[in-house]
Amino acid sequence: MLRVMRVLVKIAVWFVGLSLALVLLFRFVPPPVTATMLMDENGITKDWESLSNIDRNLVTAVIAAEDGKFCEHSGFDAEAIQTAIERNAKGGRIRGGSTISQQTAKNVFLWQGGGYVRKGFEAWFTFLIEHLWGKRRIMEVYLNVAETGIGTYGAEAGAQRYYGKSAASLSRIEAARMAAALPLPKKRSVTNPTGFTRRYGNTIAARMGVVRRDGLDACVYD
Repeated sequence: MLRVMRVLVKIAVWFVGLSLALVLLFRFVPPPVTATMLMDENGITKDWESLSNIDRNLVTAVIAAEDGKFCEHSGFDAEAIQTAIERNAKGGRIRGGSTISQQTAKNVFLWQGGGYVRKGFEAWFTFLIEHLWGKRRIMEVYLNVAETGIGTYGAEAGAQRYYGKSAASLSRIEAARMAAALPLPKKRSVTNPTGFTRRYGNTIAARMGVVRRDGLDACVYD
């Protein structure tokens, strides 16, 4: 039993050390590839851009769509998590309560899919990036690794795919439509949205005014 405990302690120490090293590395170096990218049978199209080369409209849009409390929380939105639990308990389509920080941790360091084990690792990496990266870096990495279309990753590749231009010059409605497609980028149309996606994009565009007015994206630029 003592031998097993020693082995487990060694594994834990190695895991903590390795995870800290990776998080510190990716604070300065762009993550070269993610598990999601490697498992994508459609190939990978990506083009890393610094946040200074991504239009603020897209930052505002993803905060409006994904995480209105991004600048307030420390990685976890307790209210959103509780709301998701209550909705899921009622049945129907499963909804998550993940913040942008949690999504970034999952996209960079882990794999897609649920499960309590993955969620536990996600919480650990979320804690690390919140304390070692800061909000601006989290947003920069998120906008570069998020799946924005079939075989397409990141804001720049998405902007080129859908609008034939750089992510540095996205209009409000263009950014809102990209944000509207983020949860299901393989199924939701960005350039010719209809039905729910179109309505949701318009809702995000309206929310963007509130985000900018109330400074809900200020932590990214301060």
